[in-house]
Amino acid sequence: MKRTMLYVIAGVVVIAVVIGALAWRSRSVARPGAESRSAVVARGTIRVAVSASGSVEPQARVGLAFETAGRVAEVAVEVGDVAKAGDVLARLDPRQLTLQVQQAQAALALAGAQLGGLQAGARPEEIAAAEANLRAVQAQVGAAAANLDGLEGGPGDAQVAAAQADLASAISQQKAALDMHDLTLTCVAFTLPTGERREICPALGDPEEQARYNLQAADKRLAAAQARLDELLAGTDADQVRAAQANVWAAAAQRDAAQAQLDLLLAGATDAQVTDAEAQVTQAQAALEQAQLALERATLRAPFDGVVATCSVTAGEMASAGLPAIVLLDTSRFHVHVSVDEMDVARLAEGQTAQVTLDALPDALISGTVERIAPVATLEGGVVDYDVAIGLSPTDAPIRADMTANATVVVEELVDVLTIPTWVVRVDRSTGQTYVHRQVGDKVERVDVELGVRYEGVAQVLGGLAEGDVVVWVPESGPFDLGSQ
Repeated sequence: MKRTMLYVIAGVVVIAVVIGALAWRSRSVARPGAESRSAVVARGTIRVAVSASGSVEPQARVGLAFETAGRVAEVAVEVGDVAKAGDVLARLDPRQLTLQVQQAQAALALAGAQLGGLQAGARPEEIAAAEANLRAVQAQVGAAAANLDGLEGGPGDAQVAAAQADLASAISQQKAALDMHDLTLTCVAFTLPTGERREICPALGDPEEQARYNLQAADKRLAAAQARLDELLAGTDADQVRAAQANVWAAAAQRDAAQAQLDLLLAGATDAQVTDAEAQVTQAQAALEQAQLALERATLRAPFDGVVATCSVTAGEMASAGLPAIVLLDTSRFHVHVSVDEMDVARLAEGQTAQVTLDALPDALISGTVERIAPVATLEGGVVDYDVAIGLSPTDAPIRADMTANATVVVEELVDVLTIPTWVVRVDRSTGQTYVHRQVGDKVERVDVELGVRYEGVAQVLGGLAEGDVVVWVPESGPFDLGSQ
């Protein structure tokens, strides 16, 4: 009996404890303690933005390089100098390139002269010279043919008689020369009236030398006359006939060539020749322009007004072709290039307003406009980003190229909508329903809500609450706090 009473008492105590606990919890919910926070549902504006970071770029950045290698003759600027469009920045030694231009000009002049000659036709003096040459060659053909005919027909009586007469004359001339030679060597003896005998000898020297020369010449004429007569009497051999025939053929070939040259002069240039000459002129003109361009590009000039960023050449050294010698910046306007995640880039559009801050100038807030969105992405480290260019508005801030920049682009603006802070919103784990605790008088009740856009700690209320409602946050187990996520 006592044991039963103990069980009853114990049961009453347990029930009392449970009821007390429930009552305490009810009071704690109905009367929020010092740990609770509250907010009022109010109308406001929600701005949704995309933020990204990047760097400042000038309006233009160009690396100027020499197209041909050469020795640097002059460097007219230093880093930091301001250059105007067209100013000389640096130049190579132009002497070799100038010679190439002169050679190309001479080649063009020659090609033009040849084309002009073809188009004008042969000059009268050229035709007269060609006709004279043809007549001379024809005469050579006739002489060669006559010589061949004489060899093939054999010597006639007249030829033999003439050769014999020539031989007799040569014998007579040789004898006279011999007598004269002997006379120059003979001494003459005579007796004076006094009876004294004397002898006169010709003086040696010029008379004796002349006599010897005359005798040698007479001997040669005699030998030649004798050989000619012997040749006529012996007849013509086959080698002589073949040589004479070759002379006839050679003379005939020269005649044909002279005739063809005259015909060409009289006919004038063909269309193909003129076309070829015109092509030569065009090629020479292109070569000249290329040489002139190479000479022009041996001087680096500023393509726009700008600031010299780098200068990597020195006067007197050899400059390489294709490597940037001078980098010029156009700082008249700046852009910010940022990388935007693929999840956000679809929310951007050209013309949207942006706010830009610079790490180097934390107090400067610069406005800008989205000017270009890259059509293709860049993949780096598995992250897909798109390059977005934001043009900066004019500002007095001392902006410099390559500064680190942070840009915020407002992509959506909701005006006059109900808003609540996200820290009061909870999500039911079992149903996924969002809800808040609304304070009504001295009590707090759960209210399911429908939310819209959420950005930077503010949520749009689409349903469940009205303007002026007070929402509170109190700690509880089970559902979790949306604002803490």
